[in-house]
Amino acid sequence: MTNHHMSHSHSGTLDLGSSLFIPVLITVTAFALYFYAAWSSNRRCRQWPTYRYACFIIGVLCSASAVTGPLADWAHLDFRAHMLGHLLLGMLGPLLIVLSSPLTLALRTMKVYWARRVTRLLRSRPLLLITHPISAAILNIGGLWLIYGTGLYTAMQYSMLIHTLVHFHVFAAGYLFTASMIYTEPIPHRTSYTFRSLTMIVAFAGHGILSKRIYANPPEGIPLDQGQTGGLLMYYGGDLIDLVLIFIFCLQWYRSFHPTFVTHSSKRKSEIFEGDRNGLF
Repeated sequence: MTNHHMSHSHSGTLDLGSSLFIPVLITVTAFALYFYAAWSSNRRCRQWPTYRYACFIIGVLCSASAVTGPLADWAHLDFRAHMLGHLLLGMLGPLLIVLSSPLTLALRTMKVYWARRVTRLLRSRPLLLITHPISAAILNIGGLWLIYGTGLYTAMQYSMLIHTLVHFHVFAAGYLFTASMIYTEPIPHRTSYTFRSLTMIVAFAGHGILSKRIYANPPEGIPLDQGQTGGLLMYYGGDLIDLVLIFIFCLQWYRSFHPTFVTHSSKRKSEIFEGDRNGLF
């Protein structure tokens, strides 16, 4: 049995090559805005750390590779490639982009008037709702259960609109979840380490159970061998990325109780774990 991922729209086969322009445009625009913001910020503030450039570049490329290029084309023929794309788009890419602190950079670049408007928006109830750890975990893990536990995965192979919305959700939910677990940005709505650690445990358990379900019962139309390999990729690959997230989280927690652990000479390097305190909140 083959995996019929080459989808059909109104006019026939869904041609991913024709949609190449939009992902490339988004990627180029993201790079242009980030580097312009860093250049503008460096003129007025201290130099933007080099590792954040690297995190942003690699994070964006990881995310982009899941929706365009050879991996994206392969993913529509092989579930194993699809699951690799899921790890890049929904986990590794968002983690690296969160570590690049794009919001902090944007606030450093904006004029005071606009920065204050953005910070007021960040304090709003809608933002409080979607950035809360529980809400972010439900959007992230719950969304994956909907994709692979219902007919949504099959539907996205036959509709460009659903295909696009699902991939956008996977990235956005992964980003929100990561940002709600490790605070590298000036986010006003903060929860305790204990609360976030419990949320992470439940979320990681949900991700692991789903990967085992996929291993035992792949989505409709997926050959058993591909489903099993995809489930293993989701389980062990997800664990590796989660370990990085856990390490950063635990280091933040440790430093919150041992502020003298970070010496004066290493404070700038610790920004990756503590974010900028720019006084906007």
